[in-house]
Amino acid sequence: MAVVVSGRRQGASPALARRSAAHVTQMRLDGAHAHRRLADWGPRIETITSQIVSGGYTVLARARDLAVNNGYAAQGIEVFASDLIGDGIKPSFLGDDEDLRKKKAAAYAEWVDEADADGHLDFYGQQDLVAREVFEAGECFVRLRPRLLSDGLSVPLQLQVLQSEMLPLRLNRRLESGNEIKAGIEVNGIGRPVAYHFLKSHPGDHHVQGSTELDTVRVPAEFICHVFRKRSAGQMRGLTHLAPAMVPMFVLDRYDDAELERKRTASLFGGFIKSPAGEAGSPLEQRADDGDLSEDYGPTGDISLEPGVLHRLLDGEDIVFSEPADVGTNYEAFQYRSLLRISSALGLPYWAVTGDLRETSYASMRAGMLQYRRQMSRLQHGVIAYQLCRRVVRMFMDQAVLSGRLIIPGYAQTWREHVRASYIPPRWEWVDPEKDINALKAAIDARITSRRKVVEATGYDVEEIDAEIAEDEARLRGNSSRQNDGGKDA
Repeated sequence: MAVVVSGRRQGASPALARRSAAHVTQMRLDGAHAHRRLADWGPRIETITSQIVSGGYTVLARARDLAVNNGYAAQGIEVFASDLIGDGIKPSFLGDDEDLRKKKAAAYAEWVDEADADGHLDFYGQQDLVAREVFEAGECFVRLRPRLLSDGLSVPLQLQVLQSEMLPLRLNRRLESGNEIKAGIEVNGIGRPVAYHFLKSHPGDHHVQGSTELDTVRVPAEFICHVFRKRSAGQMRGLTHLAPAMVPMFVLDRYDDAELERKRTASLFGGFIKSPAGEAGSPLEQRADDGDLSEDYGPTGDISLEPGVLHRLLDGEDIVFSEPADVGTNYEAFQYRSLLRISSALGLPYWAVTGDLRETSYASMRAGMLQYRRQMSRLQHGVIAYQLCRRVVRMFMDQAVLSGRLIIPGYAQTWREHVRASYIPPRWEWVDPEKDINALKAAIDARITSRRKVVEATGYDVEEIDAEIAEDEARLRGNSSRQNDGGKDA
């Protein structure tokens, strides 16, 4: 048996050693080979921002088209927004002063209905719109717009939702100040965004004259919430969630259209008239030349096919009906696998995108939902809460104090304490309510979680729940007391 010493095998022949050395020098990662199977796979190393800038407009336009015309894409957006936002991600203000917390919550609840600069939605409706844009376009911009006291708002602040197209991707240049504009975002020397250069009108709005990339408005970064999922370090613009599923969705849609057309054609029962072989012209053609045709034939001798009608052919003629090939038994299996691939690329459960529950069971759905909820939780807290809600609450508190809606002495020095809040995402419905509730009760009793955490997981504020429970108990005591008094009077 040969022994390896310092990279050489003792007792091995020189020829074998040379072959081994040659083999070592030729070893490469399988993914680095350029043989036949990988000959046409030659991607370049580029930052994701460079890829978005070069192909972003085309990808975005195709994503918008799929969202309107492809049923699976449209359903995916609905599922994503409803699961991510639901009826809204709400703040629960923190702090030791219970009375001040209640005042903050009351002021915020009043302002929510006034938040939309367009006047169409409340703030939670705007969150839903932002989620839809993040899925469809990959990003969304929310402009924080302080208002005048004369506007009559409870807190002088409103929000304006701006689509991705409003920030031109190809606006890239260095400024005299030393800052640089990258994909419409102005950054300073350390790469931190300091301003956003928005177009004055949407480039796809045909009702107004489109603006050019030079016709922009500079908005300081403190008034912009850039909401997007950051997929890699250094990424500056968002990429649609439809990107990895875009090609299979488009091709599958065309395949379905072809199969539908095949079925439509087969239902027409088209046929071909066979004339006797060897004749210069069929009897039908001869009678068409003589103008001697019955009403069953068209002016050119074609037979019109209608349901339930039998036509009399001329002597010597025969008719053969076309029989287009059926879709076959593999169609449904192919559809299932294709839609599994698409759902996986979208990051959504197959049954949620397609509505097909035939392949699911209680165990499989529960396991799948646990993983899906982790993904949603990551986006709820890392994207919506951090990039949007946190910034909105900070601006809301500033404007509420400046306008006198909230009186907080020393706010300028202690603002960090007063903007602290936990953000409560929408509740998830229990798959098995009895088992889930008993498990949560056991977790609270075992002191491995708090009642606040459990209540917030249901989408509610624990203080609101406690206040409502106290009101219910007081009302029950009052009803019981009145009944007892009535019994004594009787």
